[in-house]
Amino acid sequence: MPLTARTRVAGAPCNYGIYQADDPFVGPDELLASLATDGYTGVDSGPIGYLGTGEVLAGRLAASGIGLAGGWVDLRFADPDGFAEDLVQLDAALDVFTAVPVDDPRFAPRPTLACPGNPARMARPGTPPDLAAALPAAAWPGFAARVQQAVDRCRGRGLEPVFHYHLGTDVETEAEADRLLELTDVAVCLDTGHLMLAGGDPATALRKWAGRIGQVHLKDADLAAHRRVREAGGGLAEVVAAGGFCALGAGDVDFAGVLRGLDEIGYTGWLVIEQDAPAQGQDLGRIRADQHGNRRWLAEALR
Repeated sequence: MPLTARTRVAGAPCNYGIYQADDPFVGPDELLASLATDGYTGVDSGPIGYLGTGEVLAGRLAASGIGLAGGWVDLRFADPDGFAEDLVQLDAALDVFTAVPVDDPRFAPRPTLACPGNPARMARPGTPPDLAAALPAAAWPGFAARVQQAVDRCRGRGLEPVFHYHLGTDVETEAEADRLLELTDVAVCLDTGHLMLAGGDPATALRKWAGRIGQVHLKDADLAAHRRVREAGGGLAEVVAAGGFCALGAGDVDFAGVLRGLDEIGYTGWLVIEQDAPAQGQDLGRIRADQHGNRRWLAEALR
């Protein structure tokens, strides 16, 4: 069965610079209408509540013909007390995800577990990694045990989560993702752009992680833009503003190798197209053009 028959393509609110549910740059109905027009069949939830909850969410998705691919939930895994407090927000997210009817269990929403930003690493994201701010070896067992607790909590609600390594967090590099996979049974969200800017090779990593990839974020990365920002002392917000995550095909990710590798390992599930936009000063015309172009680019790449 070809990759196109085993996957569906989703967009994401982060592509519009939407990271908070309050006062969004683009309303949810407008965003969903744009996705449907461009041929997307799914959407990441964005900040919990942005697309609505309960019957409002289910009705909004049904009216647009868009499925829910999953959504981001960051938890303070490095802080036992903070993690215990954050379980309330995990449960709230799971309430949102389980309220959406699913026509095919292969495309059920994926709770996307991640760490909140680590200020020191947010200030110096990606390669070369700021190892002085990395988790110490002694902290990993407890950290991983809390990740596993969150994973089990998701499974208790009938959902299979993934873990998203991310620039500026405690799990940023390929080696850190490897360590987490060794210590837990969580699946990984293969984010091509974040992995590349952290010094990894997505086409190679996905083969190593075959059988452990539960979600894919297709995101391009501009290594030169990232390098310029790092050399100038900028952080992750500046990387995004400088176009560090560019339109698909315009950057340095080997998407031919990635798509070929996903096909070879039999990946089944969502392909979420992401191109992070800044949270301020967005250009709606440019964003819409990029998201239309990204969908067309992927359709051609999958032929």
